[in-house]
Amino acid sequence: MVELRKRKAPAEAAPAPPTKKSVGKAAASKAKDSGADKKGAIANGSSSKTAVAVGNTITLDGFGGEIETNDGEKTTLKKLVEESKGGVVLFTYPKASTPGCTTQACLFRDQFTPLTSTGFSIYGLSRDSPKSNTTFKTKQNLPYTLLCDPSATLIGAIGFKKAPSGTTRGVFVVDKEGKVLAAEPGGPAATVEVVSKLTSEGGTAVDPGATEKVDDAAEGSRAEQEVEEGKAVSEAAEPAMETNGTAEEKKEDVAQAEVAADVADSAKIIDDIPPV
Repeated sequence: MVELRKRKAPAEAAPAPPTKKSVGKAAASKAKDSGADKKGAIANGSSSKTAVAVGNTITLDGFGGEIETNDGEKTTLKKLVEESKGGVVLFTYPKASTPGCTTQACLFRDQFTPLTSTGFSIYGLSRDSPKSNTTFKTKQNLPYTLLCDPSATLIGAIGFKKAPSGTTRGVFVVDKEGKVLAAEPGGPAATVEVVSKLTSEGGTAVDPGATEKVDDAAEGSRAEQEVEEGKAVSEAAEPAMETNGTAEEKKEDVAQAEVAADVADSAKIIDDIPPV
């Protein structure tokens, strides 16, 4: 008997390699799409580094999403700018009612009249709830509105969101046309100084390197010890400013006091975190 064997099916032919021309078109198309996506991100504020560069003009429509005032009213950066006479100042702070944030808020309170003399509207901005910010505003008798951004949409858009869920202390200023006049981190006094300089110069953009930037406060197991040391430095800093020491020594005292305030804020935030 003759055994019949099944023939193997012929192998499929390999697809032809793409031509250089088609590869070039695909790459060009991908680059074009990427550019369009990047442009859109700048418009809605999701690409903070480019969007908030000093001297750039941002698209206010949709920038930073929706936030809430301490009174519970929904608002946006665009609306705040439209309601202002000369632009908006946003100073960011990590947590309401902590030492460094209280110092910062009170500095803006005490200099509120000169800082708003050119038409700027001042707002504090944090991730705190309306209730926490209302308590903060009432207790410190603040003459300006505090903005609540628990999702950090606006905080992130202006470049002050700190991983994983923190806020960098800083100041952001934008004029009526959406031009960024200032965007930089700093200690309580440094953030006020940025706005003071803008006011004295008639609202021109501030060089990001013109004021000193304060390093982030140390965190971790030594936080409480550093807070105690920081309090001592803070108490000693004010009398030191009244002496006839050199300008350099006074400058160093102020910087130490601001760092101490930030250390205290960090410790307070750590204490508020519930145990796992």
